[in-house]
Amino acid sequence: MTRDEKIYFSLLRIGLGTESPREILPELAKLQWGEIYRLAVRQGTGALIWDALRQLHAMEYLPLSLRVQWAYNVEQIEDRYRKQEKVLAGLSKFYASHSISLMLLKGYGLSFCYPCPEHRECGDIDIWLFGRQREADELLCREWGIRIDEDKHHHTVFLIDGIMVENHYDFLNVHAHASNREIEQLLRTYAEIHGETICLKDTEIHLPSPSFNALFLLRHAAAHFAAAEIGMRHIADWGMFILRYCDKIDWTELYATARRMNMHRFLNCINAISINNIGVDAKLFPSFERDLKLEERVLNDILHPEFSEKFPEKGFIRIMRFKFRRWLANRWKHRIVYREGLIHTFFRQVYSHLLKPKSIAH
Repeated sequence: MTRDEKIYFSLLRIGLGTESPREILPELAKLQWGEIYRLAVRQGTGALIWDALRQLHAMEYLPLSLRVQWAYNVEQIEDRYRKQEKVLAGLSKFYASHSISLMLLKGYGLSFCYPCPEHRECGDIDIWLFGRQREADELLCREWGIRIDEDKHHHTVFLIDGIMVENHYDFLNVHAHASNREIEQLLRTYAEIHGETICLKDTEIHLPSPSFNALFLLRHAAAHFAAAEIGMRHIADWGMFILRYCDKIDWTELYATARRMNMHRFLNCINAISINNIGVDAKLFPSFERDLKLEERVLNDILHPEFSEKFPEKGFIRIMRFKFRRWLANRWKHRIVYREGLIHTFFRQVYSHLLKPKSIAH
């Protein structure tokens, strides 16, 4: 790990509130700030590092042009957060008028685990409507004129004011991996457990139970890691979730499921990275087997993905060749995430794409 990367992690811990802001002051004048900025943005943590710099009163160390660029980036993150909040409030109010309850998955709901919620970068809005997904889509289409995209696995997609919403009918793509079916059933059971409720613009929105989130966040990060890559934002989500809900997580049950699905080593790694690099107290985790070599490889892949080719912009053959090369390169990840064999998985994923042909281009 380079010196700049070490400082990046110190800044990240300060931004997350797990490290004192006094410890790295002497190093700030020596940094390659352009590299720090690019790393922070690439990892989905730009606003969190900005929070650390503000706490350190370190803006004077940044070149003026970079300071302006960084401030603008943070402002965009905040604006998108507020826009998501507005869309979510309007959507939940619409559903409530039709007696449809909404549960929010990851994203905005996880932001409340952070010291500054609007600085947790959000992508799209993921929702679960307790089995009324199809009815809700028809209502949106009829009453709001919303176009519904049904070409994705396990959820439909639509846009409201430029914000993408994924309306889940399954939590996982049950066609891509056989083990996803078993996890899906567990998640549906956990989804019935009452979690916290937040009030947004006088409308109630349900958050998942800690049991649901522990398994869903783990599988979601694991699947993204095995398929392509993850960023430190995924690890920050896990670490902040643990900080807030550690006393409500059934670690025995979670590890039993993880071992049954062959993702216990990945779970060990993200726990270790949360401790070593995010600054989460090790006492909040159960004892687990450490594999320093694997932990280092997982962290290095997060920072510098071993497969770094860019996704082709167009061309069916080029896209298929790219996906096959990426699949070959990521075999080691598959072995710490899935219990299925590689050959079985390959043909099952081909079948999955045939069910939704347009998914090949993503």
